[in-house]
Amino acid sequence: MKINSKTGLLTPCTQIPSPNCDQRPADQDIDLIVLHSISLPPGQYGGDAIERFFSNRLAADEHPYFQQIAEVKVSSHVLIKRDGHIIQFVPFHQRAWHAGVSCYHSREHCNDFSIGIELEGTDTDTFESLQYTRLAALIQALEQTYTAITPQCITGHSDIAPGRKTDPGRGFDWNKLQSLLVKS
Repeated sequence: MKINSKTGLLTPCTQIPSPNCDQRPADQDIDLIVLHSISLPPGQYGGDAIERFFSNRLAADEHPYFQQIAEVKVSSHVLIKRDGHIIQFVPFHQRAWHAGVSCYHSREHCNDFSIGIELEGTDTDTFESLQYTRLAALIQALEQTYTAITPQCITGHSDIAPGRKTDPGRGFDWNKLQSLLVKS
């Protein structure tokens, strides 16, 4: 897995550009990874609803839940599907709109200095082994490209937006991820 430091693009992966991004503040170091979980409709896996959501192509009339979110403008840098397939929506050097109102170690506006990684899943389900393997490889590539990111700079959405967000959830195995990062 490689990241082009000039374009912010990951290879190999599928690229589906999201309009829900902008430039980071000037001279802003990228030094945080925020882990999320998402499934659309909630609790259902597979399909392309997440991809359409992050690219503003989700039809509100397709599912009752979509009526609540179809107009929401959010994105993530990447999504790791249950089968390990990675989709990139926003180049890493740009600001994806993934964290919302957030604070990490007294620093607000986490979108300014973080990379958002979505895992296809829910707050309660466990994640697939292949998702952890791909996540660990991606984190290692990010650490090599953005040297301000360290193993201690990986957090959950629930940690930077407590009371508002609960993902990646209790089904996420932080020890498993740490074990994979240490082995490599």
